[in-house]
Amino acid sequence: MDNARKKELTRAAKEQKARQGIYAIRCMVSGDVWVAKAAALDKRKTGLWFQLNMGNFPGKSLQAAWGEHGEAAFVYIELEEVRDDNELLIPSLLKEREAHWRQQLGAMALI
Repeated sequence: MDNARKKELTRAAKEQKARQGIYAIRCMVSGDVWVAKAAALDKRKTGLWFQLNMGNFPGKSLQAAWGEHGEAAFVYIELEEVRDDNELLIPSLLKEREAHWRQQLGAMALI
Protein backbone atom coordinates (compact mmCIF):
# COMPACT_ATOMS: atom_id res chain seq x y z
CA MET A 1 0.00 0.00 0.00
CA ASP A 2 1.47 3.35 -0.99
CA ASN A 3 1.74 6.36 1.33
CA ALA A 4 -1.00 8.33 -0.45
CA ARG A 5 -3.46 5.49 0.12
CA LYS A 6 -2.45 5.20 3.79
CA LYS A 7 -2.99 8.93 4.28
CA GLU A 8 -6.37 8.74 2.59
CA LEU A 9 -7.49 5.85 4.82
CA THR A 10 -6.22 7.62 7.94
CA ARG A 11 -8.07 10.82 7.02
CA ALA A 12 -11.27 8.90 6.30
CA ALA A 13 -11.06 7.10 9.64
CA LYS A 14 -10.61 10.38 11.52
CA GLU A 15 -13.58 11.95 9.75
CA GLN A 16 -15.89 9.03 10.43
CA LYS A 17 -18.40 9.85 13.15
CA ALA A 18 -18.67 7.55 16.13
CA ARG A 19 -21.73 5.30 16.18
CA GLN A 20 -23.94 6.27 19.11
CA GLY A 21 -26.47 3.95 20.60
CA ILE A 22 -27.66 1.58 23.27
CA TYR A 23 -25.88 -1.53 24.51
CA ALA A 24 -26.41 -4.23 27.10
CA ILE A 25 -24.12 -6.30 29.26
CA ARG A 26 -25.49 -9.72 30.11
CA CYS A 27 -24.19 -12.13 32.71
CA MET A 28 -24.70 -15.57 31.23
CA VAL A 29 -24.48 -17.19 34.67
CA SER A 30 -26.98 -15.12 36.64
CA GLY A 31 -29.05 -13.79 33.75
CA ASP A 32 -28.67 -10.22 35.00
CA VAL A 33 -28.68 -7.49 32.37
CA TRP A 34 -27.41 -3.92 32.47
CA VAL A 35 -28.32 -1.36 29.79
CA ALA A 36 -26.68 1.98 28.97
CA LYS A 37 -26.12 4.48 26.20
CA ALA A 38 -22.78 5.08 24.49
CA ALA A 39 -21.37 7.96 22.50
CA ALA A 40 -19.08 5.48 20.71
CA LEU A 41 -20.48 1.94 20.51
CA ASP A 42 -17.37 0.64 18.75
CA LYS A 43 -15.05 1.65 21.59
CA ARG A 44 -17.28 1.19 24.63
CA LYS A 45 -16.69 -2.51 25.24
CA THR A 46 -12.91 -2.12 25.39
CA GLY A 47 -13.09 0.68 27.94
CA LEU A 48 -15.76 -1.04 29.98
CA TRP A 49 -13.93 -4.38 30.13
CA PHE A 50 -10.73 -2.56 31.12
CA GLN A 51 -12.46 -0.80 34.02
CA LEU A 52 -14.15 -3.99 35.17
CA ASN A 53 -10.90 -5.97 35.04
CA MET A 54 -9.14 -3.24 37.03
CA GLY A 55 -11.93 -3.40 39.63
CA ASN A 56 -12.73 0.30 39.45
CA PHE A 57 -15.99 0.44 37.49
CA PRO A 58 -18.39 2.85 39.26
CA GLY A 59 -21.46 0.63 38.79
CA LYS A 60 -21.39 -1.44 41.97
CA SER A 61 -23.82 -4.20 40.96
CA LEU A 62 -22.03 -4.92 37.67
CA GLN A 63 -18.60 -4.77 39.30
CA ALA A 64 -19.74 -7.17 42.03
CA ALA A 65 -21.16 -9.62 39.48
CA TRP A 66 -17.96 -9.36 37.41
CA GLY A 67 -15.90 -10.14 40.50
CA GLU A 68 -18.09 -13.11 41.35
CA HIS A 69 -18.43 -14.70 37.90
CA GLY A 70 -15.40 -13.46 35.93
CA GLU A 71 -15.03 -11.97 32.46
CA ALA A 72 -15.95 -15.15 30.60
CA ALA A 73 -19.50 -14.98 31.97
CA PHE A 74 -20.29 -11.64 30.33
CA VAL A 75 -21.31 -10.60 26.83
CA TYR A 76 -21.54 -7.14 25.27
CA ILE A 77 -24.57 -6.68 23.03
CA GLU A 78 -25.19 -3.71 20.76
CA LEU A 79 -28.94 -3.22 20.94
CA GLU A 80 -29.49 -0.22 18.73
CA GLU A 81 -27.63 2.51 16.88
CA VAL A 82 -29.31 5.88 17.36
CA ARG A 83 -29.15 8.34 14.47
CA ASP A 84 -31.00 11.44 13.42
CA ASP A 85 -30.44 14.11 10.80
CA ASN A 86 -30.77 16.69 13.57
CA GLU A 87 -27.70 16.09 15.76
CA LEU A 88 -29.24 18.14 18.57
CA LEU A 89 -31.90 15.46 19.09
CA ILE A 90 -29.42 12.62 19.65
CA PRO A 91 -29.00 13.09 23.45
CA SER A 92 -32.73 12.97 24.11
CA LEU A 93 -33.18 10.05 21.70
CA LEU A 94 -30.43 8.13 23.49
CA LYS A 95 -32.07 8.74 26.84
CA GLU A 96 -35.47 7.66 25.51
CA ARG A 97 -34.16 4.51 23.84
CA GLU A 98 -32.09 3.58 26.90
CA ALA A 99 -35.25 3.72 29.04
CA HIS A 100 -37.12 1.66 26.45
CA TRP A 101 -34.50 -1.10 26.37
CA ARG A 102 -34.14 -1.14 30.14
CA GLN A 103 -37.86 -1.73 30.50
CA GLN A 104 -37.99 -4.21 27.60
CA LEU A 105 -35.21 -6.36 29.05
CA GLY A 106 -35.97 -5.83 32.74
CA ALA A 107 -32.45 -4.49 32.99
CA MET A 108 -30.60 -2.47 35.56
CA ALA A 109 -28.88 0.86 34.97
CA LEU A 110 -25.16 0.45 34.40
CA ILE A 111 -24.20 3.12 36.92
